[in-house]
Amino acid sequence: MPEKRKKMTNSGQPSPLVVVLAYNGLCTFEFGVAVEVFGLPRPEMGDDWYRFAVASIEEGELRATGGIRMLADGDLALLEEASMVVIPGWRGVEEPVPQALCAALRQAHQRGCRLLSICSGVFVLAAAGLLDGRRATTHWRYTARLRDAFPAISVVEDVLYQDEGDILTSAGSAAGIDLSLHVVRRDYGTEAANSVARRLVIPPHRDGSQTQQFSRPVARLRESQRLGQLFDYLHQHLALNHSVSSLARKAGMGQRTFLRRFQEATGTTPARWLLNERLIRARDYLENSRLSIDSIAEQTGFACSATLRHHFRQHFALSPAQYRKQHLSRQIT
Repeated sequence: MPEKRKKMTNSGQPSPLVVVLAYNGLCTFEFGVAVEVFGLPRPEMGDDWYRFAVASIEEGELRATGGIRMLADGDLALLEEASMVVIPGWRGVEEPVPQALCAALRQAHQRGCRLLSICSGVFVLAAAGLLDGRRATTHWRYTARLRDAFPAISVVEDVLYQDEGDILTSAGSAAGIDLSLHVVRRDYGTEAANSVARRLVIPPHRDGSQTQQFSRPVARLRESQRLGQLFDYLHQHLALNHSVSSLARKAGMGQRTFLRRFQEATGTTPARWLLNERLIRARDYLENSRLSIDSIAEQTGFACSATLRHHFRQHFALSPAQYRKQHLSRQIT
């Protein structure tokens, strides 16, 4: 076990309990995401890793999609102990949500439990009245329906996930992985989230604001190789100044072609991609080094600490110093 991980264990407090809902018509992929991220034993993470349970909203054997039958650990009483409740894709956007489930979610939220929905699971939160006056997202196929059915919700279109602090919503299927890793990153830090991502064999981070839809997600082979080499170069040289013209030359493309291909490959612009990667690198330095804020700004390409503080606060709702203090407070030395 890495030494740093040891310092984050044995806090004397019970580890957080994640409860995922199960029901007839359960979306098995989204359910599997919750199990994979929060429910697997991870001895490398130490003793304070998540506890996990499955709560059925109906009695007896459940029938999930794909011909799967299952029995849950318990019923809605499990929500009374949960630190976070995960709601996989609901069985149908037009299907009514049981009042007992709505009441249990409201009670859990009132006592401070976090609520996380994947894909159409947002309709359960909406039916419980927990998203009124808040921002939320869902799969692009359902955004119009969500807005029409629940006009009090500020529906955010075409993002991977929306973090409102105590309530988090994600787009379809794989975006649930991104949101779950985002939660792990919040709870245990970048190192832990990267470790889980490696086990999943996926990239460790996709910014929640990235688009859900790509016009042509698979680049031509030659262009894909060029962009792959460019991404490697940028990760190694984040501190340098980069312009569209210099990046296009590096990729061996004209500027218009480069911008189009970059957008198709990443769902964002070079400037936004660079900003996001620099913020991730800055956060890693804050968690894993004793570098000053000035040094971190210089090494991540922000030119000065004031610029770093501005973007960091916009992105993480904390200053770099506050983030470092909050992260260190979770570690038991």
